[in-house]
Amino acid sequence: MTPLITEDERQQLLAHGETRAAGRAIDPLPVVRLFTPDAHATWLLAALDPADGDTAWGVCDVGIGMPALGTIKLSDLASIVGPRQQSVMRDRYFQAVRPLSEYLRLMQENGGIID
Repeated sequence: MTPLITEDERQQLLAHGETRAAGRAIDPLPVVRLFTPDAHATWLLAALDPADGDTAWGVCDVGIGMPALGTIKLSDLASIVGPRQQSVMRDRYFQAVRPLSEYLRLMQENGGIID
């Protein structure tokens, strides 16, 4: 099975997580986009908690048109399967073009991810 994040993405997520853990407000570009190919759920992750290396922070959209900032454990994402038994996947072609807050705003306006 392909890992949800690459080692390079993990390092970027941890760097943002260290900034957040230090209490500094950040609005970074998301590092990775994860999705369920058969359930319309999407996660744009921007940081990883350095304390556990598993709790990710970003925009979570479980496919009901109500995206929000939040946290989720990568280990939990790895166990999710959709209605057709498809696992969560990493969008290998995702390249963030705007800060996380802008993705959230656009996703809330449009009811889901826009690019």
